[in-house]
Amino acid sequence: MPLDPVTLSADLIRCPSVTPDAEGALELLEGVLSGAGFACTRVDRNGVPNLFARWGAKGVRSFGFNGHVDVVPVGERSDWAHDPFGGEISDGMLWGRGAADMKTGVAAFVAAAVDFVTETPPEDGAVILTLTGDEEGPGLDGTRALLDWMKAGGEAMSVCLVGEPTCPEVLGDMIKIGRRGSVTFVVEAEGVQGHVAYPQRARNPLHALIALLAPLTATPVDHGTAHFDPSTLQVTTIDCGNAASNVVPAKARAVFNIRFNDAHDGAGLVEWVKSLAAAESARSGVRLSVTATISGESFVTPPGPFVDLVAAAVEAETGVTPELSTSGGTSDARFVKDHCPVLEFGLVGKTMHKVDECVEVAQIEALKAIYGRILRSYFG
Repeated sequence: MPLDPVTLSADLIRCPSVTPDAEGALELLEGVLSGAGFACTRVDRNGVPNLFARWGAKGVRSFGFNGHVDVVPVGERSDWAHDPFGGEISDGMLWGRGAADMKTGVAAFVAAAVDFVTETPPEDGAVILTLTGDEEGPGLDGTRALLDWMKAGGEAMSVCLVGEPTCPEVLGDMIKIGRRGSVTFVVEAEGVQGHVAYPQRARNPLHALIALLAPLTATPVDHGTAHFDPSTLQVTTIDCGNAASNVVPAKARAVFNIRFNDAHDGAGLVEWVKSLAAAESARSGVRLSVTATISGESFVTPPGPFVDLVAAAVEAETGVTPELSTSGGTSDARFVKDHCPVLEFGLVGKTMHKVDECVEVAQIEALKAIYGRILRSYFG
């Protein structure tokens, strides 16, 4: 009997798995997968729960799925019209935290994989599922841990599809073929405190930060590349903690983020900002120190056989020609891309991370059908 992805989605939502806790979600999936002949291994690291599951022989051609069962906090429960962990189905919708991002995606590819290996098992292929409880958190011990474990043990995916919600408006309208990189900068400025009436006796750190940030925000980082829109830079805060209007503060701090395309790498952008800060320090006499955190590099899986296969399956099941996009934030695909070619495709993500997160029940069923068609096409 085919595995129902809607029931499995609801069961997963009832696991209150706020990152990095799985709260029974991985045990639920391990039971389903083990019962279908998948060899399952827990790959927990530093308290983060992860699950690796493989059907088929080790070392043969394989198709991989990647996803996460952790969710963001619900906020104020009183703001929800539906229990965030109730898995309620009403008005043709499945409600709850993770309904869009991305317990339904996990349920759909698990159901598709189970049906595929049960009904039409490939003779010389493997299906691999990598599931984590650390995508919405720091991301240090989730998919990274799974990939480290796979490398050490000689496990490999030939290609991988991440089941994140990718569609802006209707199911099928977008496949993510890459992602921008992300680097966050913190600039600490140390000057000399003084009276605003005697600026010659002070050294204003805010003026130095403004002088550094003004050209960064006024001039585009670049003008885009073949598969990417222009990189963007956004200042997120400037702080000095000064409550007095007649005091030049001694210290100030600014934070900004660059989402960058494949014209750059994180290290190059860090060196660029540090060189600008050093020049401003020399000009103003204000000491500027820069720290940077690179959370992911840009990457793209260019159009070719893998992209064509997934796009054809999406169009065949939905009647929609998907846009090939690199828009949006980061996902665990940024780690998988160092292991094998990777794409992302999933449900409409309009309600992800929102109060009363929900998704159409029919979409979950359609997503399972798309994933099933992808598997059948991949293994011929």
